[in-house]
Amino acid sequence: MNKQRRRPRGKIERLQAGPDAPGLDRDLTVYLPPSYGRGERHYPVLYLQDGQNLFDPEESFAGSWRVDVAMDQAAGRGFDGIAVGIWHAGEERLAEYSPFDDPKAGSGRGREYVTYLAETIKPLVDARYRTIPGRGTTCVAGSSMGGLISLFAFLARPDVFGATAAMSPSLWYAGRAIFEAVEAAPFQPGRIYLDVGRREGEETVADARRLRDLFIAKGYRKGDQIRYVEDLAGGHEEAAWGRRLRAALPFLLAPPG
Repeated sequence: MNKQRRRPRGKIERLQAGPDAPGLDRDLTVYLPPSYGRGERHYPVLYLQDGQNLFDPEESFAGSWRVDVAMDQAAGRGFDGIAVGIWHAGEERLAEYSPFDDPKAGSGRGREYVTYLAETIKPLVDARYRTIPGRGTTCVAGSSMGGLISLFAFLARPDVFGATAAMSPSLWYAGRAIFEAVEAAPFQPGRIYLDVGRREGEETVADARRLRDLFIAKGYRKGDQIRYVEDLAGGHEEAAWGRRLRAALPFLLAPPG
């Protein structure tokens, strides 16, 4: 009887704040692909919000995305990459992931967080690991409020992030201020992955479709520059985001152009 070959597995490391990580004020969970360490190959990087929910089910609030499994599968298809799970700030999560002030939720510190991500976390990762540091191989991703701040990071720091995955982003937040930000932002070549679950409600789906159409109107080509997915069975939940990430990774990790 033929035995099925086991897929090579990547390695997961924990990078913690301390003297060896200047400026870092939270944990990072870093996935390295199976081929890492064989030769001098360098890799694209996927920066993901809500790092507690991405790898270890014991650390997750409501189930893990199992990003390591998704990345292993992508590597098996020739799309090797590094994934960096950025732990959120606990009770300060909402403020950090808020690019805009909200009358009910209060002031947002999303702009400061994006600066921290671009000017502290990314240089630290680039210095420690064999990354391809250009914007075309640097993706920022997240879900819900993490999807909103990831989308904002793509708009606010096009010098750093050339791709984004906004999964079920909280487009309603702060009176839907993100739509005005998208309209005001200049066109920057890049890749946008946007999705929504049909079980998240008609209004949420309508917002996602509106955002898709807005990006297309700005000049992003369907297929190679913007990928839009509606998950018929998807709710606003970790399991749905983890499942959809597996399908999105080849688009996000493909070489630029």
